[in-house]
Amino acid sequence: MLTGILIVMTPATVNAQTENSAPKDTQHIPKWYSHASSQYGVHWSLLAGLDVYGATTKPPAGVIRAKGVPIEVTGYRFTQQEWQGLFNPVQNDENAKRIILFEGRGLDGDQDGKADQNNPYDRVSAIAAWLHQGGTTEQDQSNQLWKHFENGTAVERIVALSHVFKYFGTTQLSERTFPLHKRYSYSYRDTWGEGRNFGGRRSHEGTDIFASYGTPVLSTCYGYIELIGWNRLGGWRIGLRSADNTYFYYAHLSSYARGIHQGMIVRPGQVLGYVGSSGYGKPGTSGKFPPHLHFGIYKDTGTTEWAFDPYPLLKRWEKNSQTVINPPKKETKDQPNRPVT
Repeated sequence: MLTGILIVMTPATVNAQTENSAPKDTQHIPKWYSHASSQYGVHWSLLAGLDVYGATTKPPAGVIRAKGVPIEVTGYRFTQQEWQGLFNPVQNDENAKRIILFEGRGLDGDQDGKADQNNPYDRVSAIAAWLHQGGTTEQDQSNQLWKHFENGTAVERIVALSHVFKYFGTTQLSERTFPLHKRYSYSYRDTWGEGRNFGGRRSHEGTDIFASYGTPVLSTCYGYIELIGWNRLGGWRIGLRSADNTYFYYAHLSSYARGIHQGMIVRPGQVLGYVGSSGYGKPGTSGKFPPHLHFGIYKDTGTTEWAFDPYPLLKRWEKNSQTVINPPKKETKDQPNRPVT
């Protein structure tokens, strides 16, 4: 049985024209990114995108990453052999001159006499120098990433994350908001792990938020739309990746908001679509269950993605203030409408 209807705070609403405005704490770029960018001609946002990807995915063999330390310390890291040089006889070497002699990638970014990978200036400068070896354009540097990762998905996500940081002019993009417009009636409980039968027996990977048809569905975060379209189980769905490389899955929509498209950069509170009951069949199937938003959260390991229970986060976000960004009233050329009919 569903719990009672939950209505928390009256959200503000704004027009979609404000979608492109940057957050209040704009232009916050960590100094090690701007320093390395000016030295090596690599845009700071690509360095930030690589750092987020490196800090949120499983490190490759040979990379030691301390737990519970900030992203500027973890970020993307070279293996110790890559840092100091394969034939360097001094283990954990921080002597910048000797590292260069043995063709290591480590650099003394802040000119303190040491090449310390735990120092963000040194680590990020070394990354920028390595990317610059591939060339001066974004495509050149993307190719350099591909040579290293040999994983197209990884490179696509790093570059897409960099575009989000570049678009907003800051790395401070942690704000979260509830995924439904809180002015409307809705109800939900923790449905994580419950059994589902359509398409074979499986466990429910998300929370179902029940609401009336047409209730606005909102972006929970700063990020970009990674996937959009029909899914046999989820119906009309959206896959949204946040600036911290978390994947949010929205399913069973009745339609998408005007202008929403794959690759679009979005922000918290932006209307993505509307609650429906689509799914469990061929494209256009609807009405096999009551209208609701299926909301899932997945973490990227670099090789796979695993789901975790969104319910505790939803309860937390529900208490946050909410500014709703409505879609534009007219169609724009660069943001084609993708109606669901």
